[in-house]
Amino acid sequence: MRAIQISEIKTLKPIEIESPAAPGPGQALVRTHRMGVCGTDVSCYLGKFPFFDFPRIPGHELGVEVLSVGDGVTSVAPGDRCSVEPYMNCGHCYPCRRGATNCCQNLKVIGVMMDGGLCESFLVRADKLHRSTKLSFDQLALVETLAIGCHANDRAAPRPADHALIIGMGPIGLATLEFAKFTGARISVMDMNPERLDFVRRNYGIENTIQFSGDGSEKDAMREITGGDFYQTIVDATGNRHSMGGAIGYLASTGTLVYVGITTDAISFAHPTMHKPEASILASRNALPGDFTRIIQLIEMGMINTDPWITHRSDLDSVVNDFESYTKPETGVIKAVISVCP
Repeated sequence: MRAIQISEIKTLKPIEIESPAAPGPGQALVRTHRMGVCGTDVSCYLGKFPFFDFPRIPGHELGVEVLSVGDGVTSVAPGDRCSVEPYMNCGHCYPCRRGATNCCQNLKVIGVMMDGGLCESFLVRADKLHRSTKLSFDQLALVETLAIGCHANDRAAPRPADHALIIGMGPIGLATLEFAKFTGARISVMDMNPERLDFVRRNYGIENTIQFSGDGSEKDAMREITGGDFYQTIVDATGNRHSMGGAIGYLASTGTLVYVGITTDAISFAHPTMHKPEASILASRNALPGDFTRIIQLIEMGMINTDPWITHRSDLDSVVNDFESYTKPETGVIKAVISVCP
């Protein structure tokens, strides 16, 4: 069976692996139809993701078809189309007992800590499959990205009329924006890439777009937008230590900063920058099962339109050559999707 493996830093290669066995109790055998390329996949490929080991078959943003199920599985059936919740939690540790399955102490994320879905078929826990009778495989492959943004926005919890800032307009920043829109907050977005800001203006109607240049002009723009108050909530989706360290300087008094992007580097800022405004700094990790259910319903109802997101496509034959371009924002990539099986 064909698969694609990240074998070492900046090296993607086709491999042959054994076909999976029949599903055991509680398992499902699924065929991968679509895989979304995530910032995590890019970071893994570049050797910058802290939870990743080489070699690994990537793939955690997945639209799959159920082929067969094991004993005791009633939640899905052969032929169902599903999104995969890729967070394999233990169910027994302290965070799992508190319902924080996204932070399981024994967590294994498929495609990151264990082999993922960039292969023709694989076994997965059936309780991690979220079915839809309406969504395409493309849409199902984008649910996990949206779930990350959904959870990050829930952590930030912007209120109606709050000034909210989202930094980084890659897929996770865009996913956060999708859910910030539902809160009634007054949203600003910031990115270094003018093309991404233009994408947000065209597709989301966000007027308050700020291009980061590092010369202080971004703060001038923020003062004008917020009347000098700055931002009650900020989500930094960059994974860049310089951005993450600087973001706290954009907070309003008693504001909340959420880090959803991740870095292996140290993040630093002068303590008074945090202490003076009585800031709250939070992390956002993965997502919760209910986020997947909510997102599928919102897409089915037409309240989230994923069509503009997919800017690049590959298949198993072309992805090895194409992948390097997905690491470069100057190529115009927002979201690349790999067609694994027709």
